Amino acid sequence: MSSDNAPDSNMSSFSISSDSHTDVVFINSLQLTVDIGPDCWNKNRIQPVNISIYVNLQRSFLSKAAHSDLVQDSVHYGQLSKAITNLIQKKPGSSFGDIDDLISAVTRETFAIAGKSVADVRVEIELPKLILLAGAFSVEVATLPDIDVSLMPRKVTVTDLMLPVIIGVNAPERIAKQRVVVCIVFFEDPPGAQLPLDYPGIVSRLSNEIESSSYFTLEKFVMEIVRGACLASDRIEVVTVRAQKPSALSLARASGVQITRRRADFVDS
Repeated sequence: MSSDNAPDSNMSSFSISSDSHTDVVFINSLQLTVDIGPDCWNKNRIQPVNISIYVNLQRSFLSKAAHSDLVQDSVHYGQLSKAITNLIQKKPGSSFGDIDDLISAVTRETFAIAGKSVADVRVEIELPKLILLAGAFSVEVATLPDIDVSLMPRKVTVTDLMLPVIIGVNAPERIAKQRVVVCIVFFEDPPGAQLPLDYPGIVSRLSNEIESSSYFTLEKFVMEIVRGACLASDRIEVVTVRAQKPSALSLARASGVQITRRRADFVDS
């Protein structure tokens, strides 16, 4: 599910209790189909979904299974995978209200399977077909036991967004648009009872604003996306944007810039 253009991360980077546990059982990219609302053509229909689940366990929980070599002493990822698959396939038409509804259902099922051994559960839902010019869209939430998912912050990522733009200082670069590959990571406050943010709409507005402008530097280009993303909603707390120019250097895959800012950096200025 990762992209070369995505900001650096690791499995535990969004775990709540990463300091208090050492053991993780995970499922990476369980591939299913689900009706989760409008797709990239604004049609409500089945679309592909990749579900990743990271069960962050109490400290040294897996020592017993490592010693006994018995699967029953661990959290059985095969049973978890089957339970999540059945959960989705048994829904009428495999339909969920929205991506938060799906995350909540998967999180609850994971806690039910894993039991009291869990420190927290991190669920990442990736929709490869949600945003037309992007490689994928994903929402990631780490949840503590007995806490509602809607009360937890979330990480939202748009990867490999292709933007044609006039950018550069050389004469040819001021004439022809070139392809810039962008990844945007939003860190969102807990939504509570509020409706999910319209990220396809946010990305569409940002794309239209960027494509109608021109820039001399990648730094200015990235900062304008960061600014627009931070100000898109008061629920967005932090934004990281990484952009790469694949055609900038003849002997390198790409050159790029990454910037992270808080919403407060623009609201208070």
